[in-house]
Parts: sequence; C-alpha cells; structure tokens
Amino acid sequence: MHAAFGWLDAIILGVVQGLTEFLPISSSAHLRILGPLLPGGADPGAAFTAITQLGTELAVLIYFRKDVARMLIAWWASLPVVGSRKSGQPLETDAKVAWLVILGTIPICVLGLLLRSWIETTFRTLAVTAIMLIVFGLILGWAEKRGTQTRQIGHLGWKDGILLGFAQAMALVPGVSRSGGTISAGLLLGMTREAAARFSFLLAIPAVLMSGFYMLLFKREPMTSDQWGMTLAATAIAFVVGYAVIIWFMRLISNKGFGYFVIYRVLLGLAILLGLYFGFIQ
Repeated sequence: MHAAFGWLDAIILGVVQGLTEFLPISSSAHLRILGPLLPGGADPGAAFTAITQLGTELAVLIYFRKDVARMLIAWWASLPVVGSRKSGQPLETDAKVAWLVILGTIPICVLGLLLRSWIETTFRTLAVTAIMLIVFGLILGWAEKRGTQTRQIGHLGWKDGILLGFAQAMALVPGVSRSGGTISAGLLLGMTREAAARFSFLLAIPAVLMSGFYMLLFKREPMTSDQWGMTLAATAIAFVVGYAVIIWFMRLISNKGFGYFVIYRVLLGLAILLGLYFGFIQ
C-alpha cells in the first residue's frame, strides 16, 4: 500500500468493494481505476484488494449460510472413510455441489500461484483492465442471449465444474470479474441466471478466503498500524454494503437480465481507453 494512501481512500474503496464485488462489473477493476483518482492518488495494491474481499465473502457466508451448512454436512457424509455413503452410491445434490466447488477452486489456486508476479504488476495496468472490461462485458451479453437457461446447479457435471473453475480463474486479471466470468460460463453451459449467480457466489468462497488469508499471513511488505486499520475498516464497510448488494442482485436477476451491466462495462472500458489515449488518465 502506498504511503500516501489515507483513511478517506480506504473508506471510499471499502464502499466500492462492497458495491461491485458481486456484480458482474469487476471489483478489482474499480479499485484499480479509483485508486489513482482518490486524494491519496495511489493504487491500493493487490493485498488491499484481497483482504477487503474477506469482508464481502463474509457477507456471502451469512447470506448462503443454509446452503453452505447443507453442503458441508453432505460433503462430510460423502467421504468414503468417515461418511455414511456406500461405495457406488450416487452423491446427494448438496454433496455433489460441494465437490464441484472444490474441483472448481483448483484452477484459480494453481494459476494464482504461478502468475503471482504478473497479477501484482503487468495485469494491473489500466489498459489491460479497460480491455478486459469491454471484452468480457460483451461475452456476458452474448452468453445471456445464447444460453438456454434451463439447467440448475444440481444438473452440473464434473466437466462443468472444471470449466467454471477456469472461468473464475480469469478474474485474476482486473476487469474480467469473478462473478462475471463464472456467470458467463454458467449461462453458456445452459444454466439459469439465478443458478449461475448462486454457484458463482458459492464457488468464490474458498478462493477468496484463501487469497485473503494468504495476503494476511505471507504478504512480503509489512503494513503500519495505520495501514492495517485502514484495511480492516474498508473490510468492515465492504461487508455491510456487500450484504445489501447480494439481496438486491439476487432479486434483480430473477426478473431482469444483465444488459445494463454489459452497457456499463463497455462504456467504462471505453472511457478509460480514451482517457489514456488523450492523456487525461496517467
């Protein structure tokens, strides 16, 4: 975190994190874009982004607490050694979803470690962020029109879990959007909007938690007490705002599509590219 980064910056970015984490518009892109425009005038960094995502992920755990509890219980029961499931017996739906989440988490863990240096440097350029906003915004719109929107989470297979996992891993690049990438892939696999969004949120839980705690435990550059305070405050704000956004978003997609988000992503990406071209943005 840059030394010029201040409390006002942290509060604003905490609100932005909560507003954008669950919408298919890329929270990391907004944090990257707004960082240089705030009073502190600095990129908050990958560590700040990862840690504040713990706040929004806590909101997911609380909102989907019943789903998560059922999945954990069913997953434990499905284990051959300690569980009650007999060999050859089909998995229950909740157990199957839990295993799909585990399977889908592997790509982002592997790629996150392999591409760590690029994630913290090359991938965080504004030009890359803008291009990803536009490209994956158009993919989201195309996926919604092309998808049959008939499949539920319980209909997913192991191949689907792997594909959705790689779609989530694309969010390592700011501008792609974790939810946007996974929802787009889900729609292309024939899932309904609600099912794609729900699985996207569930799939993100282990990846975001591991990313946040990795930064907490193994971040190379130590933060001062003030910087820790700002990061934790932003995390708490992100939790409160994020929980409200989940409620609103799940209600929205049950009646309307993702068209507004597609338009917003394309316009924002074009604005950034034009700003860079004409020198309004450094």
